[in-house]
Amino acid sequence: MKSDRLPEYSEIVSPWTQVPRNRRRRALRLVAFFLLLCFIFGWNDLWKSTPPFPVTLSTNRLQEDYATCSLLRRIPRDPSGIRIRNARFVNGTKSLLVRNATVWTGEPIPGTSLGLGYSDEGFAWVTSDVFIEHGLIKQVAPHIHLEESVGDYELFDAEGRALTAGIVDMHSHAGVDPQPNLQDDTNELSSDITPYVRSIDAFDPLDQQIQWIKSGGVTTSLVLPGSGNNIGGEAFVFKFAVGKPNGRSEISQQDMLADPEHNWRYMKMACGENPKRVYGKIGRGPFSRLGEAWEFRHAFEEANKMVKAQDEWCSLADAIGAEHMRSYLPEELRWESLGAVLRGQVHVNTHCYTVADLEAYVRHTNEWQFPIRAFHHAHQTYLVPEILKRAWGDRTPAAAIFADNMYYKVEAYTASEQAGKILYENGITPVYVSDNPVLNAQHLVFEAAKGYQYGLKYHVALASITSAPAELLGLGQRIGKIKPGFDADVVVWDSDPLSVGATPLQVWIDGAAQFKDPFILRKPIVPPSTQKPRANETKEMLTVKRNIVFTGITTVRMGGYTRNFVSNETARVVVLNGVVSCIGLCEDEIQTASNEGAEEVNLMNGYLTHPFTAIGSTIGLSEIDAEQDTRDGDNTDAVWSRAVDGLALGTKQLAAAYAHGVVRAITAPSARRGGSRGVSVGFLTGAQHALRDGAVFADEVAVHYPLTVSAKSEKTPSMSSLIGTLRKGLLEAIHWNGTTSDSHSEEMYLKRVVVGDLPLVLSIHSSDTIAAVLRVKQEVESALGTLTAEKKLRMVIIGGAESYLIAEEIAAAGVGIILSPLQPYSSSWDQRRSLTGAPLTNGTALEHLLDAGVSVAIGVGPENSDARNLRLMAGIAFRNSGGRLTESQAMALVGANIYRMLGLNETVVTNDFVIYEGSPLEIGSELRALGHGGDSISFWTQKGTATEI
Repeated sequence: MKSDRLPEYSEIVSPWTQVPRNRRRRALRLVAFFLLLCFIFGWNDLWKSTPPFPVTLSTNRLQEDYATCSLLRRIPRDPSGIRIRNARFVNGTKSLLVRNATVWTGEPIPGTSLGLGYSDEGFAWVTSDVFIEHGLIKQVAPHIHLEESVGDYELFDAEGRALTAGIVDMHSHAGVDPQPNLQDDTNELSSDITPYVRSIDAFDPLDQQIQWIKSGGVTTSLVLPGSGNNIGGEAFVFKFAVGKPNGRSEISQQDMLADPEHNWRYMKMACGENPKRVYGKIGRGPFSRLGEAWEFRHAFEEANKMVKAQDEWCSLADAIGAEHMRSYLPEELRWESLGAVLRGQVHVNTHCYTVADLEAYVRHTNEWQFPIRAFHHAHQTYLVPEILKRAWGDRTPAAAIFADNMYYKVEAYTASEQAGKILYENGITPVYVSDNPVLNAQHLVFEAAKGYQYGLKYHVALASITSAPAELLGLGQRIGKIKPGFDADVVVWDSDPLSVGATPLQVWIDGAAQFKDPFILRKPIVPPSTQKPRANETKEMLTVKRNIVFTGITTVRMGGYTRNFVSNETARVVVLNGVVSCIGLCEDEIQTASNEGAEEVNLMNGYLTHPFTAIGSTIGLSEIDAEQDTRDGDNTDAVWSRAVDGLALGTKQLAAAYAHGVVRAITAPSARRGGSRGVSVGFLTGAQHALRDGAVFADEVAVHYPLTVSAKSEKTPSMSSLIGTLRKGLLEAIHWNGTTSDSHSEEMYLKRVVVGDLPLVLSIHSSDTIAAVLRVKQEVESALGTLTAEKKLRMVIIGGAESYLIAEEIAAAGVGIILSPLQPYSSSWDQRRSLTGAPLTNGTALEHLLDAGVSVAIGVGPENSDARNLRLMAGIAFRNSGGRLTESQAMALVGANIYRMLGLNETVVTNDFVIYEGSPLEIGSELRALGHGGDSISFWTQKGTATEI
């Protein structure tokens, strides 16, 4: 057993006196040999480091290195000055004269005092012509008369419509994250610190979304690497004109560069959760924000070592001449671009959300003395403008933000719709960006419009997507304004660009028209509005219990009651016990309300209608999509559940939807690979818990299954197996006798579908998959016909990006379509034939479905925060429908139509109402009151977040 014990120390180390003599001699010889080797190698190193005679270096190489010193010392300047022609001009491009435009120049009107230069009072729309030649704006003036020497030119009559500079998107991944999403080169994830990679090396000029984005008026984008790394690499500014159809001479990355002179370089960095999520494994990279700060500082230190070594070399070369230098200029490609950052030659754009990240990064700028151009995403910047003002350099970084895309992860959970307004009022430049494909950059102008809705001044909002990002890119004297000498990147809009549904009639880049025979929407020609929305001031609530009288009502859209009151009429709405009791003169009801102490509220352009219903999102089941603890979770194809059992009410997502007039929601359990799987629930968004009286108006609304390309799984690995499984389940349900101990089993709910108790709602985008389920519907109905008199299966498709391709067949089958989202783009293969609308396509899926007689509604998508925009989505549908929709029909897209196609009792919403100042379908309207059949209402004295009263 002794051998099982650890040996004692004395058994391992014996006294030297016990070593035999021959072993001692052998050891001495080994020591002597080792010393001899050390001497030889040491001498060799010394000989190498101190050559006995001069080493000959290439004089040419030394002179080239010395020339590089000038480049290292160069401080870039924004390109400016008078030009005869645009460096990007393509010979053969005709001159252009735009007549009768209403122009937003991007600068204060002449004679504006300095104090008003950056306020709304300093800007105006002006009636003017615009002449373009050699890729430049040459004249902006009324009634331009061209000399005969101009030669042949094109004429475009704007007919009084709005004309602006092309939109500039300061944060995009178009070209490196092509759509549909079959490949992705956004992030180089081999290392956390990759300043040496460049977005241009992956940029795909043939990415089809470039054309979609441009159809929204976006002419220039800063294409950044992603935010998976703390230092992601170099970014490049591209103009979205590609090849001969767009007036270019070739298809190439180089030809699309916005600044052929390469005056400025750009760098993407990121802090916070994204790098932690990617590299947060011990031994791979930063596990915490502490580690991220080290990664930044270490990288800057390494780059700074190279910068100092280069500066010392260049200084010595200045003193003794480059030809006398005994080494070449120290260079390391790994740190070259980061060294340029420290030299002030790079505009740094950094993804940072939180106060902690913002402040840490500001410390980095001061420690290593480099400027930052803008913080991106930057949700919490509105809370700490003073921190941004402490950043190193002579200018405060801007905030590149979304208007209301928020709450999707912890970093975005502290956010404000009023961020743009607050930042501007505190001296920080707000810029709205797309982060395409996170937001579809085709609709970037809509982000600015919402910024205006949330209180940002009109002209500041318009500047936030034109002149402001242009200036931040160092191209403020080249793009972003309609001014002589600027690049001829021009958009003529069919309506005020900050109105719902605003769409370009035509887009020019460097003077070349981008769309041949563009589709034009039928809209009345109305000059851009100068009317400002009511100021979005500090939230203030007035507690109103039961009774209130509203005067100044001009429009009513309540179910079958529709009326526009003329200006000399006195229209009132009386609310008694939380319910609208009278519309009109209402003398008796007003007396009753007065006796009850009701307050009278006078409105400007008061608008009474039903509130809106959200469907197609996970709202009520998921609060922060990226955080599992805040979500109900995802069902696999082996799990079945009811949404009512997972409801989580009283959340910020629901409060935001409620404050935007969304009173009810219908939500289904999430499927692991996208879409929904299980039984949906109908509930009130303003309820604080599910047991409150009326909080759940429908325990079981519909049976949901996902049939998108992402729904394929191990059990159903193909689209055909997904369809086959659905068919099998429905046909078996016809003959199932219903004997089970689980009354909430999947089989039980399929039985209820085939007997007509519940509708079947399928998440589908592909027209081919829709065609397949229409065949399944026909088979099931045929089987039902031998057993029952009622053989119609109630089916609804949610998604529907490609539904327009078989619109007549869908109508014939009696299937409803919930477009979710209303404005899809080909982010996945099964959406690849989505219609983007004018000017690229003749209408969208909505118009084709309406023409075929399909029952249509609008769902939420792609994120829960989009629920707050449902009224504006209905507004876009109305404005761009070409007269197909009335206002009432447009509002039914986010209300009554949903209940009808799902077979829900519409009486549940009979007493629901919202009152706006201004049409809820328009930018600038204000929600003032909201009721949902209870004995009290929510009332806003000024727009803000409501609480139930």
